[in-house]
Amino acid sequence: MSNVALYIRVSTDEQADRGYSQRDQEERLKRYCETNNLKIDNVFFEDHSAKNFNRPSWNDLLIYLKKKKSKIDKVLFTKWDRFSRNAGDAYQMISILKKLGVEAQAIEQPLDLFIPENKMMLAIYLAAPEVENDRRALNTFHGMRRARKEGRWMASAPFGYTNKITEDGKYKFIEPKEPEASIIRYLFNEIAKGIEAPETIRRQLSEKGVKILSNQAFHVAIRNPVYCGKIFIKKYRDEEAHYVKSLHVPLVSETLFNKVQLILEGNKRKNRKYIKFSSADVFPLRGFLICPKCGKNLTASGSKGSQRVYYYYHCKSSCGFRQSAELTNNLFVEELKKYEFLPSVQKILQNILLTAYKKYNNKADDRRKRIISEIETYNAKIALAREKLLAEKIEDDDYMIIKAQSKQKIEILENELHTCLVATRNPKKVDDRLNKALSVISNLSLLYQSSSVEAKRKIISSIYPENLEFTGIEYRTTRVNSVLRSISLVTNALGDANNKKNDKKTAYPCLVGPPGIEPGSKSLIRKNNIIIHNNPEVKKRTELNNQARQQQNKIQKVGL
Repeated sequence: MSNVALYIRVSTDEQADRGYSQRDQEERLKRYCETNNLKIDNVFFEDHSAKNFNRPSWNDLLIYLKKKKSKIDKVLFTKWDRFSRNAGDAYQMISILKKLGVEAQAIEQPLDLFIPENKMMLAIYLAAPEVENDRRALNTFHGMRRARKEGRWMASAPFGYTNKITEDGKYKFIEPKEPEASIIRYLFNEIAKGIEAPETIRRQLSEKGVKILSNQAFHVAIRNPVYCGKIFIKKYRDEEAHYVKSLHVPLVSETLFNKVQLILEGNKRKNRKYIKFSSADVFPLRGFLICPKCGKNLTASGSKGSQRVYYYYHCKSSCGFRQSAELTNNLFVEELKKYEFLPSVQKILQNILLTAYKKYNNKADDRRKRIISEIETYNAKIALAREKLLAEKIEDDDYMIIKAQSKQKIEILENELHTCLVATRNPKKVDDRLNKALSVISNLSLLYQSSSVEAKRKIISSIYPENLEFTGIEYRTTRVNSVLRSISLVTNALGDANNKKNDKKTAYPCLVGPPGIEPGSKSLIRKNNIIIHNNPEVKKRTELNNQARQQQNKIQKVGL
C-alpha cells in the first residue's frame, strides 16, 4: 500500500467558487484514495496564489517530505492548476520531487510522466491556467487604466483626501478631508512664496504639533499632480504619457502647482528672505555670491572697529575667504556697466531684436496654422467614425478607440496652439516693450544704484539665473540672462567695428562705439607695475581692481 500526502489549495478569490472549496477537494481526494487502496499520511491545506511556489503550506510539505523521504510515495491534488499556474516553476518543482522519490499527480488529470509524450499534455494543463492568470491581469490593467483616463484616482487616498464609494457601490472616488486638506493648501502657498525651503516649512508645522507627513512622503506629495486636479497616465505601447483632468475636487490651482514645481526644480530663483538689520543696505549681494575657494554661499556681517563698523562678505567655512562689502558692491556696479550701451546703439539693437522676433513670430504663425489644420483633421476623423457607427459599418468598441485617440491628440494640439497664441504678439506692442527695456538697460548701473535693496535684489536675480563667484577682483558666472548676453555680444561686435580704421563699407558708418581704449593713442602707461589708463571709465575700473588686490594682500598678511 502506497503512502500519499494530499495537497489542497484555494486562493482567496476562489473561496466562493463552486468546485474549488477545500472541503470539496478533500472529499474527492479521500474518495480516490479509498478506491485505489492508498494510505493518507498527511493533508496540507493552502490558502495562497499559485503564481509561484513561495507558499507557506507547500514549504511545510517539502520539509515533511524530506523527513518522511522513505514513506511518502505521492503528492496528490485534484487538478494541475491546484499544483501550479506557472509552467516553468511547475517543471522545476516536479524535478525536485523526483529527487526526493515523490511523484506529483492530479487525480482528475492523471499523467504518467515517465512517458515523454505526456509532457506535452502537462504543458497544456499548466499553460491554460497561466494564460488565464495573464488574461485576468491584463483585463484588470486595462480596466484601471480606463478608470484613470476617466479621471478617477485608483489608489489609496493621498494625504488631504479620503477614499469614498458611491451609494450604489459601483465606483470609488476621493474627496477632501479636513484638516489635512487645509494643511496641503498652506504648504503649497508657503512654498510658492520662495522665502523658506520646503523642508523648513514642513518642520515648522511639525514643531507646532500639526500632524504632517514624513520628510520623504512630504517631498513625494508636493510633486503629485493629483492636488491640482490632474492624473498622470503612463506611456503604454504607442500611446504617449499624458495628463487628464480628474473627477475629484483639486486642493490647489494648476498655476500654483506649476509655480511650486518650478521652485522645486530650481528653474526660478527663490526670493531670499530679507535679513532685517540696520546695515542691510550694505549687503544687497548677500545670498547671491559663492566662495571661490570652497564653493559655499557667502554670508555677510559687520565688524566693529575703534571708530566705525566694517562690513564684509565672508565664508562660514574654514577656508577664511573675506572681502570688503564696499569694494565688492562697487565692483558689481562696474560689472553691470558691461551690459550698457550708448543711445546711438539703442536703435540698432532694437532693429536687430525686432527682426529676430518677427522671424520667430512668422514661424509661430505657420505652426499655429498647421496645428489648427491638424485639429480639424482629427475632428473630421471623429465625425467620419460616428457616421460609420450609425451606418453599422464599425463596432462600438472601434468607434470608442478612434474617438479616444483623436480626443487625446486634439488635447495635445490645443495645448500647443495656446503656446503659439501666447508667443504670437502684436509687433507694435513688442516694439514698444523693446524700446522701454533697452532704455532701462542703457542706464542699468545708475538704475541699480538708485534702487531700494529689494529692487536691487530683483535686478540681480533677473540678470543672473545662478549665483555669482566673486574672486575678490572679478565676478564669474556660468549663466547670464540670454537677452543681456546677446546684447553684450552685439555691442562688443559693434564696438570692434567702430575701432577699426574708417571703413566705407560698414553698415553703420555713423555709429559711435562704447567708451574704451582708443587704438593708436597712448591710452595707458605702466607705473610701479600698476597699469594706469587715460580713459576715465577704464581707469576707474582699474583703480578698483588695484584696491581689491591691495585689500587681499592685507587680509593675507594679518592671517584673516
